[in-house]
Amino acid sequence: MITFKQVICCGVFTLLGALTTPAVADTNYQENVRWMPPQIEWTEVPKQAPVTEGYVDINGVKLWYWDTGGSGKPVILMHPLTGSAAVWGYQQPVLVEAGYRVIAYSRRAHHKSDVGPRSNPGSAVGDLNAVADYLGLEKFHLVGSAGGGFIVPDYAVSHPERLLSITIAMSSSAVQDDALNHQNRMLLPKELTSRSTWFKELSPSYREANPSGVAQWQALEEIATPKGRLRQAKINTMTMDNFAKITTPTLLMTGDVDIYQPLPRMLTLAKNMTNTKPEIVVLTESGHSGYWEQPKAFNKVLIEFLNKH
Repeated sequence: MITFKQVICCGVFTLLGALTTPAVADTNYQENVRWMPPQIEWTEVPKQAPVTEGYVDINGVKLWYWDTGGSGKPVILMHPLTGSAAVWGYQQPVLVEAGYRVIAYSRRAHHKSDVGPRSNPGSAVGDLNAVADYLGLEKFHLVGSAGGGFIVPDYAVSHPERLLSITIAMSSSAVQDDALNHQNRMLLPKELTSRSTWFKELSPSYREANPSGVAQWQALEEIATPKGRLRQAKINTMTMDNFAKITTPTLLMTGDVDIYQPLPRMLTLAKNMTNTKPEIVVLTESGHSGYWEQPKAFNKVLIEFLNKH
């Protein structure tokens, strides 16, 4: 009997054949994709573990952070463009209970952080390094979702010596590739980009099943960038060649209905990461905000991965 998942996999890997290059097309990733069952009931955001809050001053630009402290291995959470350090309510206490020191900060122009001079915005990698220095972190795990995932590979190429692992979740990773750039135009036509952010980033299943959760997500988005977004420079142009340089243990995660990073695109990226062997996970019935839509599966996968490294 053919299952729904098998039908989807067959379609995915037919499309994958059209996206990959001959140099990597013979790698069979289908058997290495882990599909997580969907969460169909949700609870309120759990009580948070105690934190120390403060500001990291980077040449006069103050970035708000929180830090649970403790002796566990540090995990830095990098928020989406539509979020801030305030979005990790489902992850923070769970990671602390698993024994980790959990840290998040709002990037420039995001909730509680300064915008700084728009004419000299610095780099997101430089800011991350400054935060890690300020908090005295020698090595740490780095987790980025959506726009936060743009920074993770850039940092992995720039400062591999500081990383225990990287996780790129529901993110196109800001990869620069002609074929994938063409796919972007097909995935995100103007008819879609003009839609409300919550419509684009939350799956139909989640929107139907948890309207109160949608409202909470919208409230966090509304406070995320009160003064408008800020584009920061990259240290590395993340071509496929640069992704191939990454040696840090890597977890790649997406949602099965994520319009920004569908599975075939993630598999293409994974096949080009030839100096590491990424773990590949799909969250079922999730869009672009898996940390919020499917937190049980997101947390389970993330903690299992962190525990290995």
